[in-house]
Amino acid sequence: MILLQYPWLRRCITIPAYLLITGLMLLSLPIWLPLSWLLGLFVSGARSAARCLLFIQTYLLCESIGIVASFLIWCLYLGRHSSKAYYDANYRLQHWWANTLKRGAEILFSLRFEVEGEDALDGAGALMLARHTSIGDTVVPVVFYAMPMNKRLRYVLKKELLFDPCLDIVGNRLPNCFIDRFSDEVSAELSQLQTLVAGMTDRDSVLIYPEGTRFSVKKRQRVLQVLQEQGSSVLPMAEQWTQLLPPRPSGTLALLEVNPGRDVLMCAHAGFEGSASFQSLFNGEWVGKAIGIRFWRVPHAELPADREQRKQWLYEQWQRMQEAVEQLVSRYH
Repeated sequence: MILLQYPWLRRCITIPAYLLITGLMLLSLPIWLPLSWLLGLFVSGARSAARCLLFIQTYLLCESIGIVASFLIWCLYLGRHSSKAYYDANYRLQHWWANTLKRGAEILFSLRFEVEGEDALDGAGALMLARHTSIGDTVVPVVFYAMPMNKRLRYVLKKELLFDPCLDIVGNRLPNCFIDRFSDEVSAELSQLQTLVAGMTDRDSVLIYPEGTRFSVKKRQRVLQVLQEQGSSVLPMAEQWTQLLPPRPSGTLALLEVNPGRDVLMCAHAGFEGSASFQSLFNGEWVGKAIGIRFWRVPHAELPADREQRKQWLYEQWQRMQEAVEQLVSRYH
């Protein structure tokens, strides 16, 4: 898509659009809030209409404040955009944005967060592999790892997220990687991804979502069908991963290939499924949920040296991820 290739053209569209929509929603709040509340009283499929719209308003306010704050940071550090202080200011903005969204969801949807394996978070920065079920779970690594452990996360993200102005502006200032999942130049994309580990300090970690996209039952069914048509040896394992998509190993293996001696930090969670679609947010499915999160660390010394062995290791970790999700579901739901 042409807008993904030209940042300033894209931002000339997305930034005014977000600011305009934020303003219109704020001005019309006295109208849509009571109407959505009444709708929730009489329509079962709209039980959470007011909560959902208030969360959208919260997200838009975070975006608009983030846009203004990122501009002020740019001005404040003019001529020092390669300084540590500039990067730290942008990381603080990232942390504020993620934590505000988490707190907004926590309050509006009466959520409860339960974290297991916090001891795994101790130590130097790591390569982090996380489950992905909704856009909501993207705040987990920042809020429950980067912030409390004083870490700086480098993200592997899909290019389509550049249409989010804050991710576009701040995400491109920091050492993140926006991947074109449909590129014909796969080796170039993987090479770009590998640059994330360059210059890592003990405070830096790299996050990748091995599934490559958000989990859904329909996506899983399509993937299983493709694996079956290909006669893939991964199919028997994938059929057991009822809560996960099979990992796309190329990105994770590319990071492990240039891994500068870092451990791998795994992140499983359950409960974000209720935020996977507008419908589930709107009908109240997410209200009152407990979000279970589990971390575990694999020491660098236990990582295989051979590429094929690393791939098998990844599948073994994904089996453990499936078991962790099942346990979290049974414990908190």
